Amino acid sequence: MRRRRSRLWIGSTRFCRSRRDAPSVTGSNTIGTLSLYAALDTKTGRVHGKTAARHTSRDFVTFREEVVSLCPPRQQIHIILDNLAAHKTQLVRDFLQRHPRVQFHFTPTYSSWLNQVEIWFAKIEREVIARGIFTSVPDLARKLRRYINAYSANARPIRWKYSDPSRRLRTNEFTATVH
Repeated sequence: MRRRRSRLWIGSTRFCRSRRDAPSVTGSNTIGTLSLYAALDTKTGRVHGKTAARHTSRDFVTFREEVVSLCPPRQQIHIILDNLAAHKTQLVRDFLQRHPRVQFHFTPTYSSWLNQVEIWFAKIEREVIARGIFTSVPDLARKLRRYINAYSANARPIRWKYSDPSRRLRTNEFTATVH
């Protein structure tokens, strides 16, 4: 019996703020917020993203349906998620019942840095959100989608490596004083 290939998608959500060029009279320069759903295909490095006005369980399930539709029909799909409450509702459990080839794996609390999509979120934060001036929430959504499309067109898998042996910690470098 041939083993079916599986695909690992890493999913997460970020809340993005749309800012004006300069602070308003009240001192706030936020126009509004936007949820960014992202699924990173670890094999290819491509990202499938979607923006939404809010982060609800219904929006989450709709996005997961899109991710499932991107995969071949018999392929096993593993999705790594954080422990957000919207990821554990009855709607989500119903989605998993309808799609038995999908498995969710949750990162431990306070361990989102283990999730590779967080590397991608840091990149989009630096390259788009932190440097950007957005005139409205739709403007922010348009610029995020443009970045996602450009990124996925030239995608490469993320390779974790540590290549500077001089900075590694060695156990014989530590000394302790016993009292």
